[in-house]
Amino acid sequence: MKLRESRVLKRLRAGKASTCMKLNLSDPRIVEICGLCGMDVVWLCSEHVPNDWLNLENQIRAAKLHDLDTIVRVGSGGYSDYIKPFEADATGIMVPHVDTADQAREVVDSTRFYPLGRRSLDGGNADGLFTQAPVKDYIRHCNQERFIILQIESPEAVENIDEIASIGGFDILLFGPADYSHQLGITGETDAPEVIKAQETVLEASMKHGKFAMVTASSKSFDSLVEDGYSIINLGADVLGLTQYTKELLNHSESEDRKPPEVLKENTVRSPLT
Repeated sequence: MKLRESRVLKRLRAGKASTCMKLNLSDPRIVEICGLCGMDVVWLCSEHVPNDWLNLENQIRAAKLHDLDTIVRVGSGGYSDYIKPFEADATGIMVPHVDTADQAREVVDSTRFYPLGRRSLDGGNADGLFTQAPVKDYIRHCNQERFIILQIESPEAVENIDEIASIGGFDILLFGPADYSHQLGITGETDAPEVIKAQETVLEASMKHGKFAMVTASSKSFDSLVEDGYSIINLGADVLGLTQYTKELLNHSESEDRKPPEVLKENTVRSPLT
């Protein structure tokens, strides 16, 4: 039996960018669709989505059928929440609201084995092949083939970004423009100059300290974002795609009473990528 390598890390280490899709819906079949379409990684969520651990495990298992990596966005601040996705064999975790270097260091300590961190040893779950992986191979694999993403979402985090990015043991930084704009009092204005400047600051710190940078979908093309220096590009979300598809169907309906409500016609549906 062989421990599964990360598809994303393999691409990043070869200088290639990876594609991602965020899932708010919990059906594992949506994960399979992403895998069948050729996506590199899916972003699952236990911070904002009413998902449970058993279903997350089923989503992760569905991804592995198609050599698809999984990122689980965890709740902020809990040791058990940090390691459970890894023990279910998720490829990466995303930790939201990291504001200081001390917080970044705590995440690394909780999720990396010695000598990178102080994670406690089990090995009796999917990530250790249910005790069938030799312990030294298991520890090496967890430290080398699993990745950690830290979300930068506040003015305080941007102010501390150089110190945060210098912490060893994590791999990727993701700037959250929606929460950042909200904390500036300009909610939803993700194209505002001060938000764009903060995102550029996070990207610069990532490159300076040898971290990869992740970005959510924007008006720029995939190739342009790669040229900017981003390594993981989230292309959209399942709920966004389903909403747009449903509206398109209704807009093409011949019957006037089947058209979508005016509020749906007028408002732009935005991806919940914070």
